[in-house]
Amino acid sequence: MEHLNQKMKFSWKDFLYKALIFTVTVSVIIYFLPRDSKFNYQFDLNRPWRYGQLIATFDFPIYKADNIIKQEQDSMLAHFQPYYRLDKQVAKNAVQRLQANYQTKLKDVLPSPAYVTHISRVLEDVFAAGVIPSEDRARMAGDSVSAIMVVNDNVATSRDLSRVFTIKEAYTHILMADTTRFNPVYLQQCDLNEYLQTNLTYEEERTNRAKEDMLANYSWAVGMVVSGQKIVDRGDIVDQHIYNILESYKKESAKRMEVDNQQNLLLLVGQILYVSLFVLALFLYLELYRPNYYNERSAISLLFSVVVFFCLATSFLVNRNLMTVYIIPYAMLPIIIRVFLDARTAVFTHVITIFICSICLHYPHEFILLQFAAGLAGVFSLSELSKRSQLFRSAFFVLLVYALLHAVLELISEGDIAKINFHIYVHFAINCILLLFTYPLLFLLEKTFRFTSNVTLVELSDINNRLLRQMSEMVPGTFQHSMQVSNLAAEAANRVGANSQLVRTGALYHDIGKMENPVFFTENQSGVNPHEKLSYEQSAQIVISHVTEGLKLAEKVGLPAVITDFIRTHHGLGKTKYFYISWMNGHPGETPDESTFSYPGPNPFTKEQAILMMADSVEAASRSLPVYTEESIGGLVDRIIDAQVSEGFFRECPITFKDIAIIKSVFKEKLRTMFHTRISYPEQRK
Repeated sequence: MEHLNQKMKFSWKDFLYKALIFTVTVSVIIYFLPRDSKFNYQFDLNRPWRYGQLIATFDFPIYKADNIIKQEQDSMLAHFQPYYRLDKQVAKNAVQRLQANYQTKLKDVLPSPAYVTHISRVLEDVFAAGVIPSEDRARMAGDSVSAIMVVNDNVATSRDLSRVFTIKEAYTHILMADTTRFNPVYLQQCDLNEYLQTNLTYEEERTNRAKEDMLANYSWAVGMVVSGQKIVDRGDIVDQHIYNILESYKKESAKRMEVDNQQNLLLLVGQILYVSLFVLALFLYLELYRPNYYNERSAISLLFSVVVFFCLATSFLVNRNLMTVYIIPYAMLPIIIRVFLDARTAVFTHVITIFICSICLHYPHEFILLQFAAGLAGVFSLSELSKRSQLFRSAFFVLLVYALLHAVLELISEGDIAKINFHIYVHFAINCILLLFTYPLLFLLEKTFRFTSNVTLVELSDINNRLLRQMSEMVPGTFQHSMQVSNLAAEAANRVGANSQLVRTGALYHDIGKMENPVFFTENQSGVNPHEKLSYEQSAQIVISHVTEGLKLAEKVGLPAVITDFIRTHHGLGKTKYFYISWMNGHPGETPDESTFSYPGPNPFTKEQAILMMADSVEAASRSLPVYTEESIGGLVDRIIDAQVSEGFFRECPITFKDIAIIKSVFKEKLRTMFHTRISYPEQRK
C-alpha cells in the first residue's frame, strides 16, 4: 500500500509538471501574438488581389499615401517660422560693461572717446537685430527655414533670417561698420567677444504649438468609402488608388480594434482556443504514440521550448514589420528533434508549430505549404547527423524546395514568369544560412536538456580519444574485447532497427571499470591468475566492482548518462557464475549469500542495452570454444541468449522474440566470419 501511495504521488507530480508546461507554453505564445487580425489580408502594389470580393463593413475615409502626406507637410513646414524670444537686457549689460572697461583699461588702447561711442551704437544695432546660436542657424539653413518669429514684449514679428547675426557675424560687423573713421586695428584690441553673446532664445513649446496648429488644418483624406461599397474583387490589379483604400481600411480596422473591448476579448479567446488545441494535440500524440518521451521531462521540455521559440520569433518579426518571416529557419526545428528524438515526432511537432505560427500571417496557406515541404526536406535529407557536411546538404535541399515550390505557387496564381517575386529568394538564402547554425546549437541543447546527439556519440567512439587510448594501453585484452562487442552489437542493432551508433559507443565503454584491477580479468592475464590466492567471495566482489568502478570513472570524465547506462546494465542483475557455481560445488548443502555474487544492475531497459548484454556474453564465451564450427558457434549463441531470456533479463526492455531471433542469426554469422579457419597451404615436392 505504501508503494502504491508513492506511485500515485509521483503521478500527481508528473501531471502537475505537464499542466505547468501546457499553461506556460500557451500563455507565452498568446502574450506575444499580434492582435491586429481583423484585417487579415496581404496585398502588394500592381499585383492581383488573391482573395474574394471585399466589401466595406463601415464608413471610413481614404487616407493619402504616406509619401504624398510627407511631401505636402514638408511643403507646408517650409514656410513655418520657429519662435525666438528677444532678451533686451543682454544689450544693456554689454554697453554698461563696455563703458566701465573704458574707464579702467580701454583709455590707453583707443585713440579717442568716439571709438567707445561707435562701439556702443553698433552693439545696440546688433542686439536689436538679434544674435542667434550658430548651431540653430545651421540647423534652420538645412531645413530651408528663411525667417523666424521674434517675440519682443509678447509681440511676435517675423524677421528674415539673413538679418539675424551669429556671434561671429556680429564681431565682423562691428569691425567693418565704419572703417573710414574707425580703424579696425584699434577695435580688435578692445576684446569685442567679451561684449557679444546670444540674446535670441528658442521657444520650443510655443514653436511646437504653432506647428501643431498649422498641421491641424491639414486634410489627411481624399475621399470616403461607405459601408457596403465594393473595394476590390478577386483578380483585380491593386493600383495606387485601390492600394490607398486598402491601407485606409486596414488603419481604420486597427483603430476600431483598439476601442472595441468586446471584439478584443473575442479575438483573445479565439487565439487561446486555437493555440491550446494544437498544444493539446502535441501532448496527446506523445501520450499515445511516444509514451517514453511523454514520461521524460527532458524530452517534453525540449519539444515545447523549440515550439515556443519559433512562435515567438514569428510574432516578433510580424509585430515589428522588420523582415519577412521567411528568413526564420523553421526547418531547424524538425532537424533538432530528429537528431535528439525521432523523425515522426519531428514532423508532427513541425506541423503543430507552423500551424500556430500561421495565425500571425496574412498568407497562411502559402506559409504552411512552404514550411511543411521545407521541414520534410530537412528531415528526409538528414537520417542521422554525424558530420558537419550533412547539414550543408540538408540546407541545400531545403533551399531547393523553397525555391521550386514558391515558383510553382507563383506560376499557379500569376500565370506569368515575369511576375514572379524573385526578391523573396534572398530571404530563402538567408534562411538556409541561418539553418547552418543548427550544428553549434545542438551542443547548447545537449547541455541544457541533457540529451546526447549522434555527433557526440561519433566523437566518443573515436578510439584516439584520451580514455579509449588509455584503455588500449592499460587493458589491451579488454579493449580488444570491447571492439569486438561493438562490432557485433552495431550490426545486430542495424538489423532490428535500433540505434547502432549508440550501442557501438556504449560497447566501447562498458568495461572501462576493468582498468582499476586489470590482472583480475582473464583477457588481460599472461599466465598468472591472482584469483587462485583469493576466496570465491573475494574474487566475485573484485569482478563485480568493474561495474561500480566504471560508473565512478564515467562520472569523473563526464560521459553522458546514455553511455553510463550501458556500464550499469551490461550484466544486469546476473551473477558471477564461475565463482557462484564454484562456491556451490565447494559447499554442498549450504546456501550462499546471493548478494555477494550478484551484480548491482539494473537489467536492461532499452533495446540497445539488451543487444549489448547479449553481444558481451556471446563474445566472451566464444573465446572458450575448443573448436570453431558452425554447430559449436550456433549452439553457443542459442544457449547463452536463451538462458538470458529465461532468467528474465529482458522483461523490462522493448525487445521482441523476433528481434532476438534476428540478433542470434547476426551473431552466428559474424562469429563464423571472425573465427573462420584458414586452409593449409601444401608444400612443394622436390
